[in-house]
Amino acid sequence: MITAAQMRAARALLGIDQRQLAEMSGVSLPTIQRMEASEGTVRGVIDTLTKIVEAFDAAGVELIGNNAPSVGQGRGVRLKQAPGPVGAGS
Repeated sequence: MITAAQMRAARALLGIDQRQLAEMSGVSLPTIQRMEASEGTVRGVIDTLTKIVEAFDAAGVELIGNNAPSVGQGRGVRLKQAPGPVGAGS
């Protein structure tokens, strides 16, 4: 549904910190911290994940899944392909 990297990127686009996201979504700060510290797809209670996605949506951030077209307009960030290990090819 949403990855930890998407959460961090969405917050960066909005210029908010984890505490502000917690307030916007009605999710506790420790839960936001745990979710963002995870790797890959965030696991959690569906209701909690939905609150976060809805908070981003209300703030104007569209979360785009793999192979899904973007239906919105405006600036954003999207990976062309899955990233390799950091520092690979250097």
